[in-house]
Amino acid sequence: MGMFTRAGAMVGALGLVASLALTGCGTEQKKKAEFVGGTAPATSATPGATGEPGTPAAPSGPPLTVSPADGGKNRPVSSEIGAELPGGKVSSVTLTAADGDQVEGRLRADGSSWVPSKPLKFGTRYTATVTATGADGATSQGTSTFTTMAKPKSVISSGLYLFDDKTYGVAMPVVTEFHPGIPKKDRAAVQKRMFVQTDPPQPGAWHWVANGTQAYYRAPEYWKPGTTLTVRIALAGIPLSNGRYGNVDRSATAKIGQAFEMKVDNATKQMTVYEDGQVVRTLPVSLGKKKTPSSSGTMVVMEKKESTVFDTRDDPDPANRYVTDIDFAQRITWGGEYIHAAPWSVAQQGRVNVSHGCVNVSMANAKWLFGKTKVGDPITVKGTERKLAAGNGWTAWSLSWSEFVKGSAVPVPEAGEGSAF
Repeated sequence: MGMFTRAGAMVGALGLVASLALTGCGTEQKKKAEFVGGTAPATSATPGATGEPGTPAAPSGPPLTVSPADGGKNRPVSSEIGAELPGGKVSSVTLTAADGDQVEGRLRADGSSWVPSKPLKFGTRYTATVTATGADGATSQGTSTFTTMAKPKSVISSGLYLFDDKTYGVAMPVVTEFHPGIPKKDRAAVQKRMFVQTDPPQPGAWHWVANGTQAYYRAPEYWKPGTTLTVRIALAGIPLSNGRYGNVDRSATAKIGQAFEMKVDNATKQMTVYEDGQVVRTLPVSLGKKKTPSSSGTMVVMEKKESTVFDTRDDPDPANRYVTDIDFAQRITWGGEYIHAAPWSVAQQGRVNVSHGCVNVSMANAKWLFGKTKVGDPITVKGTERKLAAGNGWTAWSLSWSEFVKGSAVPVPEAGEGSAF
């Protein structure tokens, strides 16, 4: 067997968790997806403030003009707190709601603004007190009272393919999804609200797919094993040019596990398996036949099903229609390519390609692989008749680093960006 198509539509409340759907080997269809919701965890800082505790020195510079502006109304709940001080940086902020509740937040590393740790409330009055330090070392202070907008009626739906407290493979990109897609002119503003922190620190960058429905974040190389990823997609209330607003903030903290990598060479029809960079096993495979070739490129495991059913009865080609029980299925593209057990093709494995695009292995080898892999583990296939299409799966690694950063909506340093905080 071979390809198993993307299935289901992005419907309903995307904040709910839905499984990645399985429908069969064949043509491209839409997918259901995994989403995780919620707001970013509170910081350990004093509520509403940054910097060292204690009474600040009296301001020695001119008064600040704070943003949002004093008296402002209908401000987005995604508003950050900043100030106008040429050559200066914001050094501390206190933000208090009309009911006296103080808001926690964090300063951007460049001192350009202060980011609340969760969306502001709709239709609420806030008072911000901002201290900034000029290039000459003088401090200035200013205050602004503003009111946030009412809850908007037109929103975009968004998703984050990452779950709290889960362990992923070294090639796991941070994947965000938007429906409808983000217009090109809005992507820079949205990207600046998508925060990724790594421990230990590793540089990274975002890359948008052409239609703006997905963005991937990765490092120049695979993540270091043991890395902690802390992600906040802070889009609640962010205004877009199409009259829509971001629907919710989404966040997750996850770990990167042991390095595990699969490399498949069509010339030899063998899969070489690596753990921590060392070869641990070589497995014979059968890839897609010429009519339905496997994709060449670097993919990642997106979903694992110990047992499932491939149902391709909606394929436009009658020759590709079937219903078959499948064991140890690991999805690697939305178009329907999987690694899976194929006991019917054992005689061809290592010799000739007979699948509909999938990576066929024996039952024993499929079970062994299934017990080893994690979502986010990379598999690289080379030498087939078809190149992996951008966006057909989590294709963040199908591009070189220099090509990948061209998909960012903001300029990226050659070595990648650090944390915004």
